[in-house]
Amino acid sequence: MQEAKTIAVNRKARHDYDIEETVDAGIALTGTEIKSIRAGKVNLAQSFARIENGEVWLINAHIAHYDAGNRHNHEPTRSRKLLLHRDEISMLAGKASQKRLTLVPLRLYLSKKSLAKVELGLAKGKKLYDKRETLARRQTDREIERTLKTYRIKH
Repeated sequence: MQEAKTIAVNRKARHDYDIEETVDAGIALTGTEIKSIRAGKVNLAQSFARIENGEVWLINAHIAHYDAGNRHNHEPTRSRKLLLHRDEISMLAGKASQKRLTLVPLRLYLSKKSLAKVELGLAKGKKLYDKRETLARRQTDREIERTLKTYRIKH
């Protein structure tokens, strides 16, 4: 069986936020949008999710115009409804308001059944010093791995 194919990743999200929990959600799309997604023309960099009236919306995600589309092509940055169960939405809303967390899209992928899905993260914003600490930790881990690798080769 084939695996899920990642189309777009929001790399900046893991840099700017501490991800506490993730949830997968379907997306309500038009025909030209899914064709653009399959072509890989998606950008999640400035996007976020918001809960309004018991529904979750993906806002500011850029899905480019479909090249072979006609005058009925979609708006690239329109708000798109995310498909979640009611209990998942209430859980997300509760945690987001209680702990002051943000809903951030981490990646957009095609499932095994070729359905477009978004991995949402419940995230807490990092301060500047947290970002520096993460960067420093990553560099030291790389140096340790490099040293261990050269040590293994020599012995």
